[in-house]
Amino acid sequence: MADTHIHHPQMAANDAAPTDALPVSEIGIADIKDALRQGYSDFMAQPSHLLFIALIYPIAGILLARLTVSYNIFPLLFPLASGFALLGPFAAIGLYEISRRRELGMDTSWKHALDVLHSPGIGQIALLGALLTGAFLTWLFSAWIIYRWLMGDVPLDSFESFATPLLTTVNGWTLIILGNALGLLFAIVVFSITVVSFPLMLDRHVDMATAVRTSVAAVEKNPRVMMYWGLTITALLVLGSLPVLVGLIIVMPVLGHASWHFYRKVVPQ
Repeated sequence: MADTHIHHPQMAANDAAPTDALPVSEIGIADIKDALRQGYSDFMAQPSHLLFIALIYPIAGILLARLTVSYNIFPLLFPLASGFALLGPFAAIGLYEISRRRELGMDTSWKHALDVLHSPGIGQIALLGALLTGAFLTWLFSAWIIYRWLMGDVPLDSFESFATPLLTTVNGWTLIILGNALGLLFAIVVFSITVVSFPLMLDRHVDMATAVRTSVAAVEKNPRVMMYWGLTITALLVLGSLPVLVGLIIVMPVLGHASWHFYRKVVPQ
């Protein structure tokens, strides 16, 4: 099968996989708004096929939640729901490809989301995706260990038997505070190394190390704006999770496309 992945002029120079971070731009809050506007525009250009792609997220989330309740593993329900966002930058890779193609004036039918599989950077993309999956599993394991440490003697006969001591005891509140603090740490680390990594590897085919260094450099250069961008993503994901994750059908593709345009603003061409 022929390689249909279009190469930008600057890609050839970067295919050698430089070892240092690429130059990054200083951006402002207005760039976040513009990236969201452009992401929404990409979504509205052909919402039917984007809805098809985005169904992966709410369906997967519902299945995870159902599995958790079925096996009475209530303590993992929140870690599963929140940790699912750690995989978002990798899961949205097909949406980056759609935005890239639209930017180039190419056909953006849903089947082209799979063109990313023919990208020269797919190996490095998959490697970072595997690391994110490892982070997700580590987060779940850590959350379970904390629960067993603080609430291990609580019977799990029903949701009420789990929620009542969680909300009314010292150990329960300690679990909430400690668990959220650890979750925040995971989120900050993952955000810092992925905020522009996946679009960069798709666009310029740099190696994973260069993409991660560039992503961290972007966060270091724009700490305030990156904080707002992270909070925006979090707020929209929470909003999209109501009710029963159905809103993610719209929120996930818009955020995926917006992340591509955000990358464009952060890493100069």
